[in-house]
Amino acid sequence: QVQLVESGGGLVQAGGSLRLSCAASGRTFSTYAMGWFRQAPGKEREFVAVNNWSGGSTYYADSVKGRSTISRDNAKNTVYLQMNSLKPEDTAVYYCAARGTGWVYPPEAKYTKMYDYWGQGTQVTVSS
Repeated sequence: QVQLVESGGGLVQAGGSLRLSCAASGRTFSTYAMGWFRQAPGKEREFVAVNNWSGGSTYYADSVKGRSTISRDNAKNTVYLQMNSLKPEDTAVYYCAARGTGWVYPPEAKYTKMYDYWGQGTQVTVSS
């Protein structure tokens, strides 16, 4: 069983930056694919980014590509999402997700069913 705890959300003005963190329990963190999703009010949960096991390949949604970077620190069992040039449309609850088999590639990476564990989410609000 893996537990995921997100942090780092908050209120930021458009154009600003935030770094989200997701701390994972478990000794095999480096073998998991780690992803970020987000869900805005009234919308479905959508894929943001994924980092495959041991810091391998990364993939981004077109909506955040060039503005966001996913990274991981296996020694700290933590995955990060650095978000820059934030826009009001980035406002959502951001969720961290883990996939036990350590890799997932587009297009499957964007499906929530591909991930085995989820955090509780952290709110990001971008004001205009």
